[in-house]
Amino acid sequence: MPTAAKLFAAFAFAVLAFFTAEIFKPHMSEGTQFGYFSFVSALIGFVAGWRVMGPEAGHGNWPAMNSGLKTSAVMVGMALIIFSTYEMFVLAFRPAYKGPMEAIVGIFDLAVDYLLAMIAWDVIVVLVVGGALAGLLSEWAARRWK
Repeated sequence: MPTAAKLFAAFAFAVLAFFTAEIFKPHMSEGTQFGYFSFVSALIGFVAGWRVMGPEAGHGNWPAMNSGLKTSAVMVGMALIIFSTYEMFVLAFRPAYKGPMEAIVGIFDLAVDYLLAMIAWDVIVVLVVGGALAGLLSEWAARRWK
C-alpha cells in the first residue's frame, strides 16, 4: 500500500542513485559509453527505496539511518547485478564467451570489476551520507503523515 514514507524514500533513493552514478562515471575507464546508466540507476534507487526503506520508516531516527545504509547497500547490489548482466549480454553477442557457463561466471567477474572501481572515497561517502539522510527523510515523512 502506498504511504508517504515509501514515496519519500523512493524519490530520495532515486536521487541518491542518480548522483552516485554521476560521481561513479569518472572512475570507469576512458571511452566507456554510459548511455542510460544514470537513469537506470535512478530507477534502481526508486525500487530499493520503495521496497526496502519505505516499509521500515517510522521506528525512530537511528533505525531509519541504519535502514538507509542498508537500502544503499541493497541498491549497490542490485545495480551490480543488473549492469553486470547487461554487460555480459553485450559481450555474449560478440562471441566473447565459449559457452553459457562461462557467460554466467562472466557476470560475477564483471561485478567484481565494477565493485573495485566503485571503491573510491567520493562514491562511498555519497552512498553512506546520502543513505543516512534519505533514511531520515523517509522517517520524517512517516512521522509527519501517519
